[in-house]
Amino acid sequence: MRGIVTAVAAAAGLWAAPAVGQSGMIVEKKVFELPSYTTVGGATIKGVRIGWEAYGQPNADRSNVILVTHFFSGTSHAAGKYKADDAAPGYWDAIIGPGKAIDTTKYYVISSDTLVNLNANTPNVVTTGPSSVNPDTGKPWGPAFPVVGMRDFVNVQKALVESLGVRRLKAVVGPSMGALQAYEWALAYPEMVDRIVPVIGAAGGDAMLVAWLDVWAQPVRLDPKWAGGEYYGKEAPNAGLAAALKVVSLHANGGEWAETTFGTAPAAEGRDPGRALANDYKIVAALNAGGAARAAGSDANNFLYLVRANQLAAADPARIKVPALIINTPTDLVFPPAWVDRTVAAIRSNGTAVETLQITGPNGHLNGVLHIAPAGPAIAEFLAR
Repeated sequence: MRGIVTAVAAAAGLWAAPAVGQSGMIVEKKVFELPSYTTVGGATIKGVRIGWEAYGQPNADRSNVILVTHFFSGTSHAAGKYKADDAAPGYWDAIIGPGKAIDTTKYYVISSDTLVNLNANTPNVVTTGPSSVNPDTGKPWGPAFPVVGMRDFVNVQKALVESLGVRRLKAVVGPSMGALQAYEWALAYPEMVDRIVPVIGAAGGDAMLVAWLDVWAQPVRLDPKWAGGEYYGKEAPNAGLAAALKVVSLHANGGEWAETTFGTAPAAEGRDPGRALANDYKIVAALNAGGAARAAGSDANNFLYLVRANQLAAADPARIKVPALIINTPTDLVFPPAWVDRTVAAIRSNGTAVETLQITGPNGHLNGVLHIAPAGPAIAEFLAR
């Protein structure tokens, strides 16, 4: 049943499936470990583990390394496949691979799972977060896990790349929450970053984004099984998490997607929603199915911690002095064009070079994942400088 639900949701474009364009690369998920990590807030997390994967080969002086940072519900699986018969490649396979915009015959591309990754219960995801075991207690951290933010994500990534002998990055590239991490890299470690390519993301805190993220989180908190985050060893609050992911999927898509994919058709032939409350619309049924499918591989506390990390993202773009190519989409409901324009203006205000590009498509915010291919030439040219 789960496979059917997943297929329905993927076909509906409810979350970021990979864009067209397969490289044929077979990739391996690896694990990076830190004995301990001290968060920006001063808390200590012992036994930190994150998953990562890489494409291409480093050159002799490690000067060809590009870091890819993933979106809210994403993972490190940005390109290629784990097995040849996998249903689909990584989410940005359209632009990462031999001869593509991020050309793996030229660049060594690293992508890592973040701390508190949403997909904690999914194969091939390795992440330390509230669902992980606290070495001091032998039990899951739950709500005792420290609050983490973009700087913490970046600090762990920095430790990863330095463990590989990398002292400078050719670029940091990422969509949505990955864009927030790219901005954070430029602010935290400008001496390590040649350039950034933030896609579908604006820098700086915004009250509307904080409020929207709380709307995302509310269904989890309202599920009685969440129990204040103390649900490990019991039934997980997957109904609330499924409803939350439904909200995320709708917010991340767009009106054109909704109208052309579903319209106002009923979920089942002959079951007119005007005849009974139990009769649903096709779009609602698909959103419900998609949320349930995603919830099965996700963790509710990890979701809430990711929400808080995004709410805390408040990079000051006026302090960024790393050249940037900023890519957005005009129908983005998560990071509207006006927010991106403010980021561009703020970075330019200090004399830093900023280039911009708009991409289009029916999927709103998700155009930055599903329809990234047309941006390939501009990305390739920017990286080649």
